[in-house]
Amino acid sequence: MRIFSRRLSARRPLSLLSLCAVLLVAGCGGLRTANAPLKSTLEKSSCTPNADTLLVLLPGAYSHPDEFMREGFVKALGDNRLAVDVMLVDAHLGYYNNKTILDRLSKDVMAPARGKGYKSIWIVGISVGGFGGLLYAQTHPGELAGLAAIAPYLGERALGLDIANAGGVARWTGPLDAPPGSDLRTPNETQLWQWLRGYVGYSATFGARPPLYLGYGIDDRFAFSHRLLAAAMPEDRVFTTEGGHDWPEWMRLWRRMLPTLPLPGCPG
Repeated sequence: MRIFSRRLSARRPLSLLSLCAVLLVAGCGGLRTANAPLKSTLEKSSCTPNADTLLVLLPGAYSHPDEFMREGFVKALGDNRLAVDVMLVDAHLGYYNNKTILDRLSKDVMAPARGKGYKSIWIVGISVGGFGGLLYAQTHPGELAGLAAIAPYLGERALGLDIANAGGVARWTGPLDAPPGSDLRTPNETQLWQWLRGYVGYSATFGARPPLYLGYGIDDRFAFSHRLLAAAMPEDRVFTTEGGHDWPEWMRLWRRMLPTLPLPGCPG
């Protein structure tokens, strides 16, 4: 399944709505209705009844959250004896299409989690879920304790070429930053890359940035953009594997990433 059937000009940065239009043109599947509140399922830690760390798992565009269970993502946490709870979120493409994904995550997932006493909240996102996690960190500074983006969508290749031709994200200047009062509920990929520059020493545009961990397959269809981001990150926070954009690669990456993430271990 290929997501992109055509290329868009780098001079037309994609919004969330434009992203969904491109995905739909590819015929990857039907668009589901974005209901409120956002549905989620809590999986408690297998080793402690009172975990204070929560991992929010965001699936790909047409994936269901139960795939995290089926493919072994949640089991891997127990295998690594990590004292964390997991929130499986049904953040499908419909929420990106109607531009409510960030509001729904904030109101239906993050706020209730903080109300339950979680002290540290991470987002772990795959593909479009990784994109959503990055956007949430960009627009909600200081809320996340960490962010793991696995094979994230990072924008059209034409935008990546602009960044590469500039000498990488550390040298890319991009357009002017969004002025005060701009509507950051619907940011585009160019704004996201501006924010990502903060990981290589640029002054903060949208505030504090959480620790970021990146994983991708070397033959992933988004790997060109992944490599641009990886070049600006500490080597110990970048993970690669053979293969492309599918669950076997994502699980290999997850198993490699987990022992390195600063997450609390089980008692004893």
